[in-house]
Amino acid sequence: MIAPTRAGAPPKDSAPATPLASSKSAATSAEERASALAFLGTLASEISKGTVNLPCFPDVVMRIRKALAQPDVSLTEIVKIVGTEPRLAARLLQAANSAAFNPAGNHLTDLRAAITRLGHRPVQSAAMSFAVKQLRLAPALRAISKPLNVLWEESISVAAICQVIARRTRVSPEEAFLTGLLHGIGRLYIMVRSVGKSDKLYQDPTFIDMIASWHAAIGKAVLENWGFDQHMSDALGDQDDYDRGGKHDPDLTDVLIVAVALARVLRKPGPRTVETDDIKSFGRLHLTPQHCAEVLRHAEHQLGSLHAALGC
Repeated sequence: MIAPTRAGAPPKDSAPATPLASSKSAATSAEERASALAFLGTLASEISKGTVNLPCFPDVVMRIRKALAQPDVSLTEIVKIVGTEPRLAARLLQAANSAAFNPAGNHLTDLRAAITRLGHRPVQSAAMSFAVKQLRLAPALRAISKPLNVLWEESISVAAICQVIARRTRVSPEEAFLTGLLHGIGRLYIMVRSVGKSDKLYQDPTFIDMIASWHAAIGKAVLENWGFDQHMSDALGDQDDYDRGGKHDPDLTDVLIVAVALARVLRKPGPRTVETDDIKSFGRLHLTPQHCAEVLRHAEHQLGSLHAALGC
């Protein structure tokens, strides 16, 4: 059963209130919290039963995902699926011809050659980028376009940092990138499903705190329902586990935990400081503050080419 990872902080009053006003405010806050909890509980229950309902999400992206999950899928089948959505085909060609995947400058115009150049994981990343852009542009989701844009920028930063860190480990950089790109899928899912529920929902600090508590578990469940590898789903579910230990080698979850933390640092104005003591995964990855500063420099350098490759 899906459950929140931590309790949300109570909303803070901006000014002193009279006892009567305070009482009414407390009652309203309690009602809003109960409503928000009921909504999140409904989402969790649906996903636990295998129902993932993401309005405006392009069906072609899931068909590509399912096809790529088959070990014997042919390139012809992938080209056929991609070809049903010309905008996605154009996106994959754009990615294949970007500096990130075409440093030699050999321009491709053939979709089959583009998919071959990219490889399975980057194809999935480009397809997911296409899907999120369709969500951001959907008229029905205009009310949350701004937070969707913020989330997507954050996701690209996390993906870039995941890729840089993974190169220091045995974790696949391509898989780490895709995991970072998807790390906020639970948050995206909650946002999209909340549209039309209440005009006040996103104005309530309590609900924002609740999203922070629930999104990792919901994101894990969404990936499980979509058929992603279990270790990718587990990484999403444990991305806020700062006390994660163990004697095994650092893995994808450690990479994601650290990348999410470093992405927050990347978004802050300089000078940047990285606190590594409270998150065990930094130690498991043998990342000192100096190493982290180097990772951030590399990731920041890559962001421009990543935006070009993903078409966003």
